[in-house]
Amino acid sequence: MSPSIAQDRTRPLLATHVITRLIVGGAQENTISTILGLQKKAEFRTDLVAGPTAGSEGSLETEYRRHSEALSILPTIVRPVRPVTDVKGLFDLRRHFLRARPAIVHTHSGKAGVLGRWAARMARVPIIIHGVHGPSFGPWQGALANTMFRAAERSAGRVTDYFIAVAQAMIDQYLAAGIGRPDIYERVFSGFPLEPFLDATNNPAQRERFGLKPEHFVIGKIARMCELKGHDDLFSIAPELIKKVPNARFLLVGGGPWEERFKERSAKLGLADQVVFTGLVLPREIPGLAGIMDVLVHLSYREGLPRALPQAMAAGKPVVAFDCDGAGEVCIAEKTGFLIKPKDDAALLKALVTLASSQSLRETLGSTGRSFVRERFPVERMVEDTYRIYLRLLQQRGLLPAAR
Repeated sequence: MSPSIAQDRTRPLLATHVITRLIVGGAQENTISTILGLQKKAEFRTDLVAGPTAGSEGSLETEYRRHSEALSILPTIVRPVRPVTDVKGLFDLRRHFLRARPAIVHTHSGKAGVLGRWAARMARVPIIIHGVHGPSFGPWQGALANTMFRAAERSAGRVTDYFIAVAQAMIDQYLAAGIGRPDIYERVFSGFPLEPFLDATNNPAQRERFGLKPEHFVIGKIARMCELKGHDDLFSIAPELIKKVPNARFLLVGGGPWEERFKERSAKLGLADQVVFTGLVLPREIPGLAGIMDVLVHLSYREGLPRALPQAMAAGKPVVAFDCDGAGEVCIAEKTGFLIKPKDDAALLKALVTLASSQSLRETLGSTGRSFVRERFPVERMVEDTYRIYLRLLQQRGLLPAAR
């Protein structure tokens, strides 16, 4: 081990997490929950390095600072590919690691994942972990971009000691792309605080706040309003669905760069009275919104394992999802909801009409989903699984006694 990274055994070991941006999103919530949970462990100190957060996606920086001041913002860590800035970001991260001397660097997201792992290698950090929250490559982008991102992930994979993925689907995709080996991957579901969702109710006052009446069949969608999230697919079947289920209403939770576009489309379809836009909301508001839904749809074309699915299931709601990436690991066909092929408008329409017509089916699917999530998605389980991985890797490197 490099003398510059040698550990002071009288102090807890430092685990530094790196993420590209602290926007409002599942990967960011996962990262923050993991950091805050590990801070309670005697063996560890934790800190977080991120690039600046800007744009319509919102920010979790203030939320994070309510619990921890261990946050460094590096202006050179940016999401777009900018070669000069990216090289500066690489060396800024290296300087940070040499100064802080972490025993573990745990990266998240695409850009921070590649730069952070190579910077950790350059700084001779003992253990380098990458969290796979979603795919960096896939059929939703062009051949050139896929070639570039696969090459970057393979390169960073060569200096990665362990991968923690939110879904088995991510492990399968990365291994198929030649990234890492099977023995250095592990699935850890992206846990969250269950109690607010388990306690969520179909609150009439909350419904009234959004113009929803008790008799309305509320189809909810929790997703950023941008490309690949599947809002267009929902709008494609919305007019026919309203004909078949006149009391149906759509509750679209989230903001984003395409919000105005969807509002315009809603008006053109004559659905202004049937579609409710909440705009950007903070994570703490999600349980109350899930509670007033009758079903949640998630139609993303790119997602590791969408947190909206287990969150709605924890609230006792059936789910309808495209069979994409890790969705099928929680949306289990005919048990917790309906899993359909992407772009299958007929199947999407049929699933929603079926759920609208049967309260008993909704309750059965919702109850099964709640039990499934209660066992697998507690935030405490996610933290403990990550903690166990850290201890094992540290013991293997001789940085902790095996008895720990």
